Amino acid sequence: MAPVARDVRDLLTAEELAAVTTTVQLSNPGTAVELAERIVLEAVKFEAACAASPTLRLTPSRVVDEGWHALILHTRVKANLASRLGYFVHHVPEAPDPGRRDVDALLLTQTAIEGAGYVPDPKLWAGPTDTTIPVAASCQHSPGGPEGSCTGSGEGDGPSGPN
Repeated sequence: MAPVARDVRDLLTAEELAAVTTTVQLSNPGTAVELAERIVLEAVKFEAACAASPTLRLTPSRVVDEGWHALILHTRVKANLASRLGYFVHHVPEAPDPGRRDVDALLLTQTAIEGAGYVPDPKLWAGPTDTTIPVAASCQHSPGGPEGSCTGSGEGDGPSGPN
């Protein structure tokens, strides 16, 4: 029998989730609250996976990145989440460059989410050219780079998650 997945909603209060969801909606006019909330919850799963595996080269999808950036804007929520996870996941932005994209990074990240005890929402992990779910985010995360990139490990030198 497979283990029961953890509920990502346990990592945020209802007020925190609502605040970050509203930010996703403001950045993406016309996005239904249900979809915006799914995007935020997937970003929290991403954050949990990065915290659980800070040396892995994890990266959000284009859609999940929208939720992650909204989360980053809510510094108190992000700090509370880091306290709950026991690890602060940094973000170091870079200019988008699809040519640098690691094609296996999204699969690795979904596997890490599962390893952290959560179930990834596959519709939100489409590749960067899939525009089925339109969002404002354009960041194409890629393998490790210098300070000033969207990439980094727990020490700041690997992919996007644990910068």
